[in-house]
Amino acid sequence: MADALLIFKPDSAYRIAAREGIWGWLSSERDWRIESLEWFQPSAQLIEDHYDFLQGRPFFPWLVDFMTALPVVVGRITADPQALGLMRYDLGETQIAKSRPGSLRERYGIYGGLNCLHLSDAPETGAAEVKRWSDFVQLDQVKARLDDSSDKPDHTYHLRSLATQVANGIHVDSASEMMRELIAEETDLEGKKLEALWRITLGALS
Repeated sequence: MADALLIFKPDSAYRIAAREGIWGWLSSERDWRIESLEWFQPSAQLIEDHYDFLQGRPFFPWLVDFMTALPVVVGRITADPQALGLMRYDLGETQIAKSRPGSLRERYGIYGGLNCLHLSDAPETGAAEVKRWSDFVQLDQVKARLDDSSDKPDHTYHLRSLATQVANGIHVDSASEMMRELIAEETDLEGKKLEALWRITLGALS
């Protein structure tokens, strides 16, 4: 069996309908087992190390802010390598615009790096990622309990359309304001935490 690190990124950890949809898939444990799950706020250094292969890219500062601004849901999955490959297939391609129709990222991703989940892409990667993160977060116990139902709306497709406009410089002010309103409807966050979610979402579009 292989280890894989799983992270509900902020765009799925706090958009409740998206989180529920993804959790419904994950908790089915069809060909895998959830070994741990916990809310955890990573440090900038941990994220920089985790994504060291992306250092120097223009979006890297945003990525570090995105992954450290709020607690995220971190877990460890065990599966055989073939099942892990099927999980990645279900998840879909990293870039939302290229994600396979029917995949989780096509269903719940908003734009670009707002792609819902991190899942280790190979047994070797999973072993290294689990080893690194286990120095900071417990990866042998399920502590987080995620709801499987809510009355929060799912505005994914509307948000994706608006995000595309903002990223392309079209109706930026009005599209941004509408995105802000829709995200506020999707989440339970308030105050500074809601502003942080909005900031890191908008940052992905610049």
